[in-house]
This record gives sequence, structure tokens and C-alpha cells, in this order.
Amino acid sequence: MQAILLAAGYGTRLRPYTDVRPKPLFPVVNRPLLHRLLDQLRGCNCSPILVNCHHLAAQLETALADRPEVLIQHEPEVLGTGGGLRKALNRMDNDPILVMNGDLYHQIDLEQVYHRHLLSKNDVTLALHDYPRFNTVGVAGERVQNFVAGEGDRLAFTGIHVVDPEVIEMIPEQCFHHIIDLYQALAVHGRVGYCRVDGASWRDIGTPEDYLQLHAELLTTGKEPGGWLIDPTARIGAEVVLKEWGCIGPGAVIGDRVRLCRSVVWSGAEVTAGSWQSDAIITGNPEIDAAACRSAQNRP
Repeated sequence: MQAILLAAGYGTRLRPYTDVRPKPLFPVVNRPLLHRLLDQLRGCNCSPILVNCHHLAAQLETALADRPEVLIQHEPEVLGTGGGLRKALNRMDNDPILVMNGDLYHQIDLEQVYHRHLLSKNDVTLALHDYPRFNTVGVAGERVQNFVAGEGDRLAFTGIHVVDPEVIEMIPEQCFHHIIDLYQALAVHGRVGYCRVDGASWRDIGTPEDYLQLHAELLTTGKEPGGWLIDPTARIGAEVVLKEWGCIGPGAVIGDRVRLCRSVVWSGAEVTAGSWQSDAIITGNPEIDAAACRSAQNRP
């Protein structure tokens, strides 16, 4: 089992936060999402594993420095989801490739999806589930029909798929390409199947609201009434009030009399003494954090 993790995108819906950190490196309960995804792949004995990068590539390369077994593909120009796979093909084995977006938090059984692909003899197998907000993939029987909203049975694409190398070879080399465009063309001829993964935890952190909601789910499930995860290396001032749920990352500094509610403080960030913030992502970048503080409407 081999895998490609797509991590080259700009994350435009998460700006301005993605102006300073690529989306796969956003911390999820104080741990980079990229590391979580790689550990899931290694837990399935994936080899090789390749990560592509473009936007803020140096940060991704640094985050992978202690994982020499992971192949890194730097893309000086944006190639898209299809173009990135085509470029990676000559570094992979001649077996089906598990492809996963780098902005997902999930507990999907990757081995189940991969083996479903092998047994079905599909050219492409998508991991799909019923998620009404994103239900745009048309299906009939065991086949994907199209990728546009409309009538009929619809499911949501999880961003996880298995594809045969021969399919990736259809993509022109060294050019921008959306893989879904190719999948649509193949679906017309009944060459795209799917594996349902309903019930598995899944969230796309595509927007600030999604990112915070993921933390709300992870920090409040099974707890009364919720909680805060504070890294041992963080420094917490006097008379600090922490309400509902949130995270404080490694090396963060929370000043005296700070009040935080439903917020995520990244590693090394500093929250000024006396400030009140809620529903906030605090990055450690003064301009971004000041703007977020000014725009906050709710106070704890």
C-alpha cells in the first residue's frame, strides 16, 4: 500500500491564517494535522509515502525533516490535484495509490478503502459518505455518475481515493490539472466506483469556522461541560479565565487577566494581558491577531 498526501494548496478560504502557515500544519489539539495524517498512513504500513508542497513549502519541509522515510515533492509552480499526482508518478511503485487531501481530520479505515479498490477492480475508488453539506457526487448502484449537484442519490467526497497508475498516466505532464475533471470523464464510462465510509469521524478544516468547530467536537465530546488542553510549556499569567473549551499550544504566553473562550492559541503565540477573546484563532502574528481581536463580536 502506497500513498500520496496532497499538501500544496493555498488554503484560500482560511486566509489570513494560511498567509503565515500552510493548512496541513494547522495544529489540531496542539499537534500538526500533517503529522496526524502521516501517522495514520504509517499505521497502515504505507510505503512509499509522498507529500507534495508549493505554498509555504519551506515550512512543510521543516516539519518533515525528522521523517526521512517520507518523500517530498516540491512544486515550484502550482500543478493542481491532478498535476501533482502526475509529477509524483515516477517515484511511486506500479501499484494502486491511496491519495489523501492534507486538510482532513478523520478516522476513516484507509485499509478498507484500499482493499475495496483491489477487490472491485475499479480504475478509481472514492471514499464517500452521507454528509448533506457536501453531497454533490451522484451515484447509482456501485458506480459514480457525476460530480455536480443535482437530482438522484448524492454522497460527499471525503478527499480520500485510490487510483490506478494507468489513470494518472492520462494526465499531461508538467501542467495544471484538476483530478476531478479526469474522474468525471471516466465516470461517464463506468470506470469510477466508491466505498462508503459512513459513521467514521471526518471534518474538512476548510474555513476558520470549520477549524474551530473541529476543536469544539474534540474537546467537548464525553466531557462536562468541555475543557481546555494546555501544553506544559505554555506560560499562564495570573487571574486568567478560560471558558468552555480551547487549546493553548507549546511555548504560548497568556498574559495576566486574559479571558479566553472557544479559542485556539498556536505555539509561541502571545495573548496580551487584559485582553478578552472568543471564537478566536491566535497565531502569534501581530497583524493577524490584532485584526482578529478587533473583529471579535462576542466576549466571554
